[in-house]
Amino acid sequence: MLLGIFSVEPHVPVSLSSDDFLTFFDSKISNIRHKLNQVIPTISPEQAEAVEMEASIETSVTLDCFTAVDQAEITSIITSSKSSTCLLDPIPTRLSKETFPLINDSILTMINASLETGYVPQSFKYAVVKPLLKKPSLDLSILANYRPISNLPFISKILERVVVKQLYCHLQDNSHFEDFQSGFRPHHSTETALVRVSNDLLLTSEKGLLSILVLLDLSAAFDTIDHGILLHRLEQDIGIRGSALQWFKSYLSDRYQFVNVNGHSSQCTRVNYGVPQGSVLGPILFTLYMLPLGNIIRKHSINFHCYADDTQLYLSMKPDQNDNIEKLNACISDIKTWMTINDLLLNPEKTEVIILGPKNLRDALSAQIVSLDGISIAPNSTVRNLGVLFDQDLSFKAHISQACRTAFFHLRNIAKIRNLLSKSDAEKLIHAFVTSRLDYCNSLLAACPKSSLRSVQLVQNAAARLLAGTSRRDHITPVLVSLHWIPVDSRIKFKILLLTYKALHGMAPSYIKDLIVPYHPIRTLHSLNAGLLVVPRISKSTVGGRAFSHQAPVLWNKLPVHIREADSVSTFKARLKTFLFGEDYCQTS
Repeated sequence: MLLGIFSVEPHVPVSLSSDDFLTFFDSKISNIRHKLNQVIPTISPEQAEAVEMEASIETSVTLDCFTAVDQAEITSIITSSKSSTCLLDPIPTRLSKETFPLINDSILTMINASLETGYVPQSFKYAVVKPLLKKPSLDLSILANYRPISNLPFISKILERVVVKQLYCHLQDNSHFEDFQSGFRPHHSTETALVRVSNDLLLTSEKGLLSILVLLDLSAAFDTIDHGILLHRLEQDIGIRGSALQWFKSYLSDRYQFVNVNGHSSQCTRVNYGVPQGSVLGPILFTLYMLPLGNIIRKHSINFHCYADDTQLYLSMKPDQNDNIEKLNACISDIKTWMTINDLLLNPEKTEVIILGPKNLRDALSAQIVSLDGISIAPNSTVRNLGVLFDQDLSFKAHISQACRTAFFHLRNIAKIRNLLSKSDAEKLIHAFVTSRLDYCNSLLAACPKSSLRSVQLVQNAAARLLAGTSRRDHITPVLVSLHWIPVDSRIKFKILLLTYKALHGMAPSYIKDLIVPYHPIRTLHSLNAGLLVVPRISKSTVGGRAFSHQAPVLWNKLPVHIREADSVSTFKARLKTFLFGEDYCQTS
């Protein structure tokens, strides 16, 4: 009950019924497809064909059937799955997992039969939709502020996990993934995506160039996917054939859903479009649906990065290079065309544009650009990019300020009930609502001035004093040591070094590995086998020096050899903590 004031899933008002949500969600998709059907006739066949040719992908390797799984694999998948229960489950998931040894043969037979025949049982294709508020600050009484999240039966998710594992191996072995798509992939995250984007932007700014950053927004992208186009993409672009393709056809056909809120369920409705948000397969199917987009952007020589349905374009230039602006215009135009003919709606009202770089140059460019292919350029000084505020100077001061305000808000709420909580429970709350915000994408703050990080450290200090019950007059270092809390500046260094280690050992995206270069001396020197990295030369340490490609080797080369040569992530983390923070900080995990 005490956690109610911190709940991130507010209670749906009783004034909104399950049928209200179902009607709204269905009508939203109908309205989007109606808008697209009005635009499609305006696209000439020649234009559509040209864009489709740009987006084309060729594959020669096929996946004709799924491989039967054994008892050990099913057991591993079930035991590692979450114990959340769906309304459609006959018994609680926790009980299903406990009784699994008694029914494992039946489940294994059912899953292998589905893989072999290419048929998904109809009972697996019903979903309970739970409306989820998009942001905690939004009005609870407005239907448009919710997104539909599908909750599926436990056994159906086990089947999906089996398929995802084999599909992922096929995609990985045949290099079908988009290099710059970071959504729903192991070792990829919003942080790795933003590390790469900010690195590129900082380096171009250091060279005295301007950058235009465009954040494209799609309307209900997961819910408008056309099943026919998706199956064609799986067959032609990914090489899914035979019974494997038949399985996906069965998976996508005859799907139904109903909404359940406040204990009441709506009527059941057929799902004709989209992939289920909240399912195991939905996210990876969406990324495959979006796969051709990368080829279109590359044709225009525009830098880009995707995270699920969030696509960001960025182009660096001098203020007088109008041809680059036209190139960006042409790229956005082709993106809109491709999205339209693929039943995706680009939302110009929520698409944001910001000009980054030296102030005198960006002011001159702002006067030249009024819109990009119909997208108005508002005088934004900041934009929210995957949860991080980007400002025009790339100082991240606005992001730090916002994170600290939000963290202090939650800290004040925790302080009101601190006397009612045990120390361990209070620490869990602080880490969930305060520390998590301070740590989110903190690798972007590398080499930020101490004045910028001081406010973040003050938040951590206040949290430590609240938890330990010490006065503001007490020196903070002993308090942090007693709690084994690592100071903010050291946490940033730790994050960068850990990402560097992972990149060097194949546990990070290729676009991060490309930013660091091992040092190979021309002559035989002691540093030959020291595991050092090349430190790139930059002219302005205040800007380019904050880029990951500069900070990572600078910090890495300062590490002792025994840390750089650690044979596992756990060993590296343990040695790095001791090196950075000392034994006092590392007595507990």
